[in-house]
Amino acid sequence: MAGAVAPMGEHWTRRYRVPLSTATMLVVLYILFIVGQPRVYLAYDIYRSFMVSIPFFGVMAMSLTFIVTLGEVDLSFPSIYGLAGLGFAETYLATQSFALAFLACLVIGGIGGLINGLLVTKVGIPSIVATIGTMFLWRGLTVVLTQGKGVPLAQIVDDPLNKVFVGQLFGLVPMQFVWFLVCSAGLGLVYRRHRFGGHVLFVGDNAESARMMGINVDRVKILCFVQLGLFSSLSVVFLLNQMLYFWDTTGDGYLLTTLAAVFIGGTSVFGGKGTMIGTFIGVLIIASLEPGIIAVGLTGFWTQFIYGLLVTLSVTIYALMQRKRA
Repeated sequence: MAGAVAPMGEHWTRRYRVPLSTATMLVVLYILFIVGQPRVYLAYDIYRSFMVSIPFFGVMAMSLTFIVTLGEVDLSFPSIYGLAGLGFAETYLATQSFALAFLACLVIGGIGGLINGLLVTKVGIPSIVATIGTMFLWRGLTVVLTQGKGVPLAQIVDDPLNKVFVGQLFGLVPMQFVWFLVCSAGLGLVYRRHRFGGHVLFVGDNAESARMMGINVDRVKILCFVQLGLFSSLSVVFLLNQMLYFWDTTGDGYLLTTLAAVFIGGTSVFGGKGTMIGTFIGVLIIASLEPGIIAVGLTGFWTQFIYGLLVTLSVTIYALMQRKRA
């Protein structure tokens, strides 16, 4: 009986060793923070603060996992985030309709993602080159349209849908974090349990083999870019309803943090392998790093160094695991 149980446990550990290593990193990090500043990290307020800010980039990180699993990259999603945010802000001011503003935001995000997908699949431009171009294109368009001016949205707090997106559940949990959990669970189910997720993994592992198996590789890639555009649009709605103001630089700071969350989570940059659980934990790590660094008495200048250290350690551990398996 014991002999039957051991292989099962061993199989489970081997299957989840990447997210387990990421979870270990998170636990060690929080132990350090708690020891360094127990008054802050044993109180609820710091975690409420995390729950407010995590969805601003966390939803995009979960969505970006699909792109990275394909062996592709998208550097333009922060610019799509900004342009979609402008669409939301201006539409709301013009119509006073949250629903129309939300729809305009999603349409802009979806179109941005669609253009990226078409450039990569139909034109044949490598994704890193294509999305560098559209990164500057969408950000430049945002600056041209705003002429560098912001858009105030203070009146949106009176809209009932504002509370649906950024209210408080039972007065304790920010609604944007609830939505983040819902999106994470949905994307995770698609990634691991739906046929589309299987196609993404197959295409990322070997696109030519996937094509010979009858998978429409171009369609899979286009849909992945489109869904990233859509989730970028959703993320900016959380931000604008929380901050009540649009800047022409909205989204600029989320590129490296979002990518770092995916890579720390253990998704392979070579494609074909990934973990949504790992990305989720990676989001928690990235979100808590800067506040934790400052709380324990270090300056914010350490943040980028520690980001780089964690990403380097994560991809090194993943590479060593892959070599051991081979």
